[in-house]
Amino acid sequence: MNKKRVRLIKEGNENNSSVLYWMSREQRVSHNWPLLFAQSLALKKKTSLYVVFCLVPDFLHATSRSYLFMIRGLMEVEKNLAKKNIPFYLLSGEPEDRITDFIRNFNAGTLVTDFDPLKIKKEWKKSVSHKINIPVYEVDGRNIVPCWIASGKREYGAYTIRPKIYRALPEFLDEFPEIEKHPFPGNIIKNDWNIIIKNLTADRSVHEIDWLKPGEKEAHKVFLNFLAEKLSSYAEDRNNPTKDGLSNMSPYLHFGQISSQKMALDTYRNASDLKGSQAFLEELIVRRELSDNFCFYTEHYDSFDSFPEWAKKTLNDHRCDKRDYMYSSEELECGHTHDDLWNAAQMEMVERGKMHGYMRMYWAKKILEWTGSPEEALRIAIYLNDKYELDGRDTNGYTGIAWATGGLHDRAWGDRSIFGKIRYMSYKGCKSKFDLKAYVKKYFHELL
Repeated sequence: MNKKRVRLIKEGNENNSSVLYWMSREQRVSHNWPLLFAQSLALKKKTSLYVVFCLVPDFLHATSRSYLFMIRGLMEVEKNLAKKNIPFYLLSGEPEDRITDFIRNFNAGTLVTDFDPLKIKKEWKKSVSHKINIPVYEVDGRNIVPCWIASGKREYGAYTIRPKIYRALPEFLDEFPEIEKHPFPGNIIKNDWNIIIKNLTADRSVHEIDWLKPGEKEAHKVFLNFLAEKLSSYAEDRNNPTKDGLSNMSPYLHFGQISSQKMALDTYRNASDLKGSQAFLEELIVRRELSDNFCFYTEHYDSFDSFPEWAKKTLNDHRCDKRDYMYSSEELECGHTHDDLWNAAQMEMVERGKMHGYMRMYWAKKILEWTGSPEEALRIAIYLNDKYELDGRDTNGYTGIAWATGGLHDRAWGDRSIFGKIRYMSYKGCKSKFDLKAYVKKYFHELL
């Protein structure tokens, strides 16, 4: 594999003891660069390889909906690793304690982990690294072009990062080798998944969804169906919430149950429609990697301070503008507004765990319009997104909300009340683009 995907984030005393892969963001066995790198180290040292996942009891408003989707995917990871003679341990607690204890108990000599720009993940790695004396490697298995290679700074928008990514793609868009059956097996165990699920302390008020099945196998099945049935019409249908035109891959990508690089390779190989494939690859590669760039190079990516200077100025200039409607967080969460379209979008998210991408933009912008400040709008949008969306707590989510409410990766538009020069979206504008009544009827049942 290309060693530019790997960063040494802590030096330590190298030894020939076992290699530990701390799986976090990349929850799969196939097409997983961090796992492949960890195995290459273990094979070189002729030692065993262990994989652990640390289940943190309370993670950024995640509910049982997200935890159960993730856990059912990890059950498949355990089975697939066992076929390769690689043990998988599900730990529960704070990584600072559980990962460091595992390293000591199993005398691990090297730690490999996933790249993740979220603040909490950086803090976990920093805490673990401070308590151990072995080398720690971080491998970017999420982005096709490693985040620190694509750009050394926060980019202004897609138009600035796109040429950098496409210049580097020929070097990094390579085929994956297979994980070998490990010749130096560790102690294969079976985690007690029933106990793990029973002991979940996450909020169980948000029901588990059943229209999308978790796991690596199912992720590939859904994606192949998208390539065969939807890609040719993707460019035309993706912004129409009344059509089933999206890939529905964002939950799988969020939990790392499928590789974006493998998806890109399959798209290039199988695309029968150039327009559809170009539109999809723009979202899959440029927009997703731009989101990681934003969070990686922006310390406070979830705050007003992360907005561009022009956007902060225009929002500050309009702080005291009169709002025709004002709603509390509770009213918004229940979909109790005057706007049936917004209510339908909120209920789609609550019921399905996934709001249509076009409606996410309208949804977030209306929160800005109906709350007392940009800070409050940002807080509520992140809270609702992370509570109900299966792909919440993700760089894509933070970036999308900052775009909608704070002009991130956008330009200044005409000045207007409340929004200032932030791009505006209206009910009337949506009505001109798709069958608004059909969407409302489908998701906002109170109107039936």
